[in-house]
Amino acid sequence: MSSAADRLRTLSGHRLFWPALVLLILLAANTVHRPGFLAVEVKDGHLYGTPIDILRLSAPLILVALGMTLVIATGGIDLSVGSICAISGAIACLYISEASDQDSLPTVLTALAMAVGAALVLGAWNGVLVAVIGIQPIIATLILMVAGRGLAQLITEGQIITINSGPYRAIGLGHLLTLPLAILIALAAALLVAAFTRRTALGMIVESVGGNAEASRLAGIRSGRVVFLVYVVSAVCAAVAGFMMTANVSSADGNAAGLWVELDAILAVVIGGTSLAGGRFYLSGTVLGALIIQTLTTTVYAMNISPQTALLFKAVVVIAVCLIQSPAFRARFSRRRSRAVSGPTSPQREKEQVPA
Repeated sequence: MSSAADRLRTLSGHRLFWPALVLLILLAANTVHRPGFLAVEVKDGHLYGTPIDILRLSAPLILVALGMTLVIATGGIDLSVGSICAISGAIACLYISEASDQDSLPTVLTALAMAVGAALVLGAWNGVLVAVIGIQPIIATLILMVAGRGLAQLITEGQIITINSGPYRAIGLGHLLTLPLAILIALAAALLVAAFTRRTALGMIVESVGGNAEASRLAGIRSGRVVFLVYVVSAVCAAVAGFMMTANVSSADGNAAGLWVELDAILAVVIGGTSLAGGRFYLSGTVLGALIIQTLTTTVYAMNISPQTALLFKAVVVIAVCLIQSPAFRARFSRRRSRAVSGPTSPQREKEQVPA
């Protein structure tokens, strides 16, 4: 009995245990509310079902959260990812809409290259402000968050740009090997980031910069270059997410595309166990956090929760997840519970417990 309790205690101490448990609870609640929630079927050689939709819709958030994880690991923050999503999607859709053949693969590839190039410039802008000039990350990225949204609307001229391009639409709605292409893109990005950060010294360097930038500099690590690099990577991830967002609706809206995705990305990173103070980061936890947020959004819609209370409901659940995941909160709760069970200690007993 004690060995089983020890195993459970060890398992509950794993950083992914509580997020995984919350995800399972959300899935179970949805299954109780709608018995066919987890049903998956094959139509025309493609997988369909609510779980597949959750994975597909969470793909843009996973991409943004991956870049955000690296930025937060260095002790920074990137509030501009939503605007970068809007800018990249606007550039790609604008170029495709003005092309004579929107279904041409070279046209789509050129549009994507132009948008990624713009994202590289925007990420470099953030990196220079933070790593070279020394502006606080929250202020530096807030500048682009505000100005970038205006830039996206300038690109679209305040209108919604609609396109009719099959290859571009495939980024968000296409299928490959029975799975939605968006899932495969997000999976490839996660594996690529994991390979560079966990199979090379890059991840350790990022963590050392986030843990103590000055000590890293004295150890010979060029902290400025590392900080510059993570903001560029974050911008590229946001650009690809912007392609998915606009491909899902075959249009670009400079005002609505990527709106508030930066907040969901930060929540996904925190739920995944990465500290906002920098240092250690967990990519697998970030992916799990993104899935929790998208499942929570799907739950809100499936249970017909009113729009007036949907955001409040989402906030309450996220706060509960963060508290459950916090070791300090769990330890304090356990102490209070043990005191309640044992009852108040008498003064004589307290006196006997004091060592001589």
